[in-house]
Amino acid sequence: MNQNPSVTINASRLLERFLRYVRIDTAADPTSDEYPSTQKQRTLAQLLEQELVAMSISDAHMDENALVWGTVPATNGGGTPAVALVAHMDTSPEAPSANVTPQVIEAYAGGDISLASGIEISFSDTPELASMIGKTLITTDGTTLLGGDDKAGIAIIMELAQTLIENPHLQHGDVRLLFTCDEEIGHGTDKIDLQKLNATVAYTVDGGGAGDIDVETFSADGATVRFTGNNIHPAIAKDVMLNAVRAAADFVAELPRDGMTPETTSERQGFIHPNAIHGGVGEATVELILRSFDSEDLDGYADIVRAAAETAAKKTPGVKADVKIYRQYRNLREGLEKLPQSVDFAEQAFKNLGRPCSREIVRGGTDGSQLTEKGLPTPNLSSGQHNIHSVREFACLDEMVEATEHLIELLALWNTQRS
Repeated sequence: MNQNPSVTINASRLLERFLRYVRIDTAADPTSDEYPSTQKQRTLAQLLEQELVAMSISDAHMDENALVWGTVPATNGGGTPAVALVAHMDTSPEAPSANVTPQVIEAYAGGDISLASGIEISFSDTPELASMIGKTLITTDGTTLLGGDDKAGIAIIMELAQTLIENPHLQHGDVRLLFTCDEEIGHGTDKIDLQKLNATVAYTVDGGGAGDIDVETFSADGATVRFTGNNIHPAIAKDVMLNAVRAAADFVAELPRDGMTPETTSERQGFIHPNAIHGGVGEATVELILRSFDSEDLDGYADIVRAAAETAAKKTPGVKADVKIYRQYRNLREGLEKLPQSVDFAEQAFKNLGRPCSREIVRGGTDGSQLTEKGLPTPNLSSGQHNIHSVREFACLDEMVEATEHLIELLALWNTQRS
């Protein structure tokens, strides 16, 4: 049974929030050494700060790193665990993100969805559309991503905060709100002060669809392989030029191709993924990501990368190869086991609402991966995102409403615990 009295989520206001947020370009920049990696993330951060202040959240503020903080105060007199809700403001740099023009489809009738650019979201290639007939969908115009990853999560958390403030009869402990930068490039938790957050448990609202509780993520490392050659005018290049571009191409060709790639793996299989190459004859760099649900596999993946780089350099004698492997995040499974209620309560909240749910693995990572590794158990929850990082991305408003309702029930369960 529901732990809290029922409350109606303002779906129209939730939609307005989401449309407002996705129109702001907040793409992260993986080549930047600054934090946040793009200053345009501050534009959304400032807006969220203003909206939280307007809600009467007294401690709402944007810090020097453009993280946005706030607390919805407890209504239960205190003494129960503080719960943090986290979403990220940046969007993926892997698809165009400027001038997002969202399209709202009310009462989706089924079938393919034609976008303004002329491309389609195929019904046959998108199985989840079958369960969305009659629901409200938000798409792009087909020229940019939408940014539901993770502005759907932001909109859900913001609407939750306002709903809690408007309904003080809902019983809950302190609810910490945190909106982060640069999650898409692996730096979402770099500037988070866990003592300042002061929470017992956290939830990232950054998952796809509805009813999923992500309890495992990939373990992840990144790799940068730099080839140094020697550039000279091609007219006088004989026996002098050392072409780093050729070495970089040989390196990529040397990597596994029939397996251990994103396009050849699924479920619990890991991969080595060269995802960017840039440079010229004098110097060329290949960026890679290494992913496995077992962190011990990553050392073997790194050895494959080093061996491929060495082989490629030998094919162009004189070219030097430099390989750097760096840690990104680890599977959140082990950290969640230290606080089983973090998952159990999320699951029970769905059951109390009479909704199906499932514990899932996610072939990626969230801010929760790193927060859990740092000692704050942080499962990931659904937020109505679909086809993320794509010009065919869309979000489902009905699922976003359900996610907000789920958070209210989840907070009520934590209200039964004494800290």
